[in-house]
Amino acid sequence: MERKILVVDDEKPIVDILRYNLEKDGFAVIEANDGARGLELALSEKPDLILLDIMLPKMDGFDVCKKVREKSDVPIIMITAREEEVDKVLGLELGADDYITKPFSVRELMARVKANMRRMASGSEEKAQNEEIITADDGFFIDCVKYEVVKGGKVLDLTLREFELLKYLVTQPDRIFSREALLSNVWGYEFYGDVRTVDVTVRRLREKVEDDSSNPVYILTKRGVGYYFNKRA
Repeated sequence: MERKILVVDDEKPIVDILRYNLEKDGFAVIEANDGARGLELALSEKPDLILLDIMLPKMDGFDVCKKVREKSDVPIIMITAREEEVDKVLGLELGADDYITKPFSVRELMARVKANMRRMASGSEEKAQNEEIITADDGFFIDCVKYEVVKGGKVLDLTLREFELLKYLVTQPDRIFSREALLSNVWGYEFYGDVRTVDVTVRRLREKVEDDSSNPVYILTKRGVGYYFNKRA
C-alpha cells in the first residue's frame, strides 16, 4: 500500500520541493495551505505522517498538532522558520515527534521522514506480535498489546514516542544511554536530529511517570553521560 504524507504549509515553493522529493521516493502527497484545512485532511485522510508548518493562516501549527494528537498518534514533524527555543519545545510538548528549521536540507528532512515511517511500522508489527507485560515496579507496568502504561491503577496519558522511550529504558534497567544513543534507537535518527528533542521528551515523561518530577526516582540522569531507568526504585 502506498504510504501517504500530508504537507501543511502556506509557502508554495516549499510545498513543491517537498512534493517532488516525497513522490520521487514513492510517497503519495496530499497538501493543505492553511491550518484549518490541514486539520480537516489529517482527520479525514488519515495520513501516515504529517509535515506541519507552525506559521499558518486560519489556525497555527501548534493548534493543529494539539487537535490531531487528541485523535491520532500519526508521526508529526513540525517545520518552522522560527529559531526561538520555546517554539520548538512547545511543539514537542504538544505531541510533535520532531521539528526541523527552515531553511532545511532536503536530505535531512527525508532521513527524518523515513526514520519516523520505520518506527511507526515496527511499532505496529510489535503491537501485533508482542503479548508481554513488562513490569517496571509494583503496580507500575507496560502493556505491550494495548500500548498502555499503568501506574497505581491509572492508565498514563503518554504519546507514542513517550511510550517507546519508557519501554526502551525499562527493558534495559540501570543501563545509561546517551542522548545520541536514544535519538538513534528510539527516534531512529542515525545522523540527523537535535538531542534537545530527547531532553524535552524525558522531561514530559517524568511529569507523567514520577510522583515528583523535580525529584525523579525512576528516570534518572547520569550527569554528563545520559539517562537510565532505576529498576531498584
